[in-house]
Amino acid sequence: MKNLPSVRSQKPLTASEIKAQVQLIQEVMNAVMKEGHHYGVIPGTPKPTLYKPGAEKLLSTFRIGADPTELITDLSTEDEIRYRVAVRGFSQATDNLLGVGVGECSSNEEKYKWRKPVCDEEFEETQTERKRIAWKRGDKGPYQQKQIRMNPSDVANTILKIAKKRALVDMTLTITAASDIFDQDLEDLPDEMELGANGKTPINMPKEKKVEPTPAAKETNIIITPIDRITKKDVVGQNKKPYMIYSIHIGDKTYSTFSKTFAEDAQKAIESGLMVKMEYKGTKYGPEIVSLKIEEKEQRS
Repeated sequence: MKNLPSVRSQKPLTASEIKAQVQLIQEVMNAVMKEGHHYGVIPGTPKPTLYKPGAEKLLSTFRIGADPTELITDLSTEDEIRYRVAVRGFSQATDNLLGVGVGECSSNEEKYKWRKPVCDEEFEETQTERKRIAWKRGDKGPYQQKQIRMNPSDVANTILKIAKKRALVDMTLTITAASDIFDQDLEDLPDEMELGANGKTPINMPKEKKVEPTPAAKETNIIITPIDRITKKDVVGQNKKPYMIYSIHIGDKTYSTFSKTFAEDAQKAIESGLMVKMEYKGTKYGPEIVSLKIEEKEQRS
């Protein structure tokens, strides 16, 4: 491939162009990408992880090509397969160099270094320095598992492909500025690092606690007031089941409720000239009554 000129010579993007780029990524994610294939949400992480198919979708969206002549550096030793790969991204329209992504993978990574033995005999016959008993996490708690060292040559092609994949994803995130939307490489974590005992919660990640809202968090308001009038309306819900909604009018404000009891108490207050103590909360449909009680000692003036 010809020597690519740098895109840095072009004028910088405006704030509006950057915003439009982020919006386009989000639209592609929602309309085209499928969770579990193009990206995945690792439990306990703040944002989705971009997978190789998802990176390819973004590259296609922005007309970005990947230099087929990746720069591959072989860092292997006698007992380790290790590659570092650099992938250059270029504009398919102008051939301008847009950015470079770098990825590395090693057979010494936990998931490529050890495997379960075929049988106990294989474990026993393996040299001491090439076997171990490791602690794992399972659904029923920690347990021990026999493991033997993998032959690095058996995973050489896998190591190279993973390094290339990581470089491609890194290049995509760098060029498209999508790092604020996606994470990278979390899907490559070993199982014991990625998942906890329940198979979903990452180790060393505290479980999210369900926080019950406090009375203050409900943002309710309390008023003591006379009621002017009450109206009601028949409504049919999405399940085609009819129900009644009551509207309690106080001055120029309307408070709604589905409670027939609240409506009856409000009518009694009107007929007896008494005031009510009413608690309500704001909703997207307007104020909704939480409680209503007649104030026996408070009368209209």
